[in-house]
Amino acid sequence: MTEPRGFLVGGEWRTSTDILDVRFPYTGEVVGRVCLAGSDDVEDALRCAERGFSLTRRLPAHRRSEILYNLADLIRERSAELTGTIMLEAGKTRALAESEVVRARETIEVSAEEARRIDGTILPLDWNAAGEGRVGCLRRFPLGPVLAITPFNFPLNLACHKLGPAIGAGDSVVLKPASATPISSLMLGEMALDAGIPPEAVSVVPCHTDLAERMVRDDRVACVSFTGSPAVGWHLREIAGRKRVGLELGGNAAVVVHEDADIPFAAGRIVAGAFSNAGQTCIAVQRVYLHRPIYEEALALLVERARALTTGDPREPGTDVGPMISAPAAETAFAKVEDAIAGGAKVLVGGTRDGPLFKPTILVDTTPDMAVNRTEVFAPVVTVAPYETFEEAIAFANDTEYGLQAGIFTHDSRRIAQAFEELRVGGLVVNDISTFRMDHAPYGGVRGSGIGREGPKYAIEEMTEERMMIFSP
Repeated sequence: MTEPRGFLVGGEWRTSTDILDVRFPYTGEVVGRVCLAGSDDVEDALRCAERGFSLTRRLPAHRRSEILYNLADLIRERSAELTGTIMLEAGKTRALAESEVVRARETIEVSAEEARRIDGTILPLDWNAAGEGRVGCLRRFPLGPVLAITPFNFPLNLACHKLGPAIGAGDSVVLKPASATPISSLMLGEMALDAGIPPEAVSVVPCHTDLAERMVRDDRVACVSFTGSPAVGWHLREIAGRKRVGLELGGNAAVVVHEDADIPFAAGRIVAGAFSNAGQTCIAVQRVYLHRPIYEEALALLVERARALTTGDPREPGTDVGPMISAPAAETAFAKVEDAIAGGAKVLVGGTRDGPLFKPTILVDTTPDMAVNRTEVFAPVVTVAPYETFEEAIAFANDTEYGLQAGIFTHDSRRIAQAFEELRVGGLVVNDISTFRMDHAPYGGVRGSGIGREGPKYAIEEMTEERMMIFSP
């Protein structure tokens, strides 16, 4: 039996008798064992975060940047090990796991750059006589201990999107990884120590939900940065009190394809965006709206390309779509497909599952009130419907409680401007899919999809506070 891996509390590795089995989603076999933090460990992590913050807040920008560059180098050195870990704990194909490791390194590198770019503003105050002879100075200061709660679908990169900016801002950090995928975060904590982060300033504590909620409520935490499901995220905001909360939640992203688009290109990108990572991406393409004149042509291409995908063991080079994170997760998503079929929807591709394996599925003849359209399915499922006018397509896309990202395919600048103005989303991708993301760019949603923005520069703003000094020479 594999020796359980310990957890990190203020630079100290600890063990416990409460053991979590980490399973390979494809087979269910145990690929790792992790000790879970208990009540005393969580309390110690928060105390360490307070003491660690007294150190990190005084670190100069060049030192914070140096630490993060060291961390990026360590991620590069251990890229093969990290790739293998992500494949096993998250069930990703090798290509997706390798891509995530590269992105994680780049996220830390951008955080290192942004640590040196936390600037301020000189504000003239002589707008009237009372302000004569005075000047305002605006500067950002570290906020305090950051509690970072991460999901299973990008276990390394999304942890880097929180730890990197926190260290870059001068904050300490307590990282609570997803129970399904804790090993890559524990490796990140190990590398963070080796990179030179003050030991008391970093903890990685896999733990039960009640202990995570205790940390969210704790007034010693200055900022909660959460990525995960909308239901959990909004609940955490309710119990967080007055501390700052950033939520990167889910969506049911829409993509609109107009008649002037490059139809074959759009079809290929939609299939990639809908079914990559078994659809377990918060900006995965879920709802597709095709302009009526090109509906049949585009739909046929979507079906053809979806049928060509191979579902199976993510360790095999020829596998395009691996398993979902667990059989229960696949079962929950499949129930939504079954409900749609019962309500009159038709399956053009897929519509079957075997344990955690969910065949890429395309549905037509759905209605807006069906769960496959109304909720976040978080599975390799996409619905397709025609529209008559571009205004109708925008209305369809907006008919949701979510607003993370959307994609449109058109070469008409007026329609692009119209979509940018009227689509109620945090990000619009033109002539590509909603799933496109650059890690240095601002990323986040509106409405039910969250509050705040990620991307190192923008996360650092969330994890710092601006103060003004009025100076009279």
